[in-house]
Amino acid sequence: MKYICIILAVVIIFSSCKPPQGFDYRDVKNIKIEKLGFNQSLLSFELVYFNPNNYGVDLKHVDCDIYIDNNYLGKFLLDTTMHIDKKAEFILPSKMNVDMQRIYKNAFNVLFSKEVLVTAKGNTRLGKAGIYINVPFNYESRHKVDLFN
Repeated sequence: MKYICIILAVVIIFSSCKPPQGFDYRDVKNIKIEKLGFNQSLLSFELVYFNPNNYGVDLKHVDCDIYIDNNYLGKFLLDTTMHIDKKAEFILPSKMNVDMQRIYKNAFNVLFSKEVLVTAKGNTRLGKAGIYINVPFNYESRHKVDLFN
């Protein structure tokens, strides 16, 4: 009987836990070219997100592919653990290697466009108290390009 009560309590606790929601994208700031190369360049930037969860979570891993106007730009990886407070905005310092050959092919379209479609598809690893789950995300939005002002 004692074991049945323990198992029942564990089932009730885990069934009442809501899995973490993905983060809401807010902005990208401080875009810098750290290393410019003919084949590859290194970009650094800060991504601003909001945690919509009613509890703090730990972000352990981010793995995503970035596209500009549906053309592959590069892969973004983050392998560090960060604590993110509940209902809070946070900044994710980021670096990404960019395949310049793909940029050159589409540079003309980007130069003369007023907007570009930015897409990020991937997974994050979120958790609390050492228990982590994969949370997929798919971000897509139009961003203004203002190279001549």
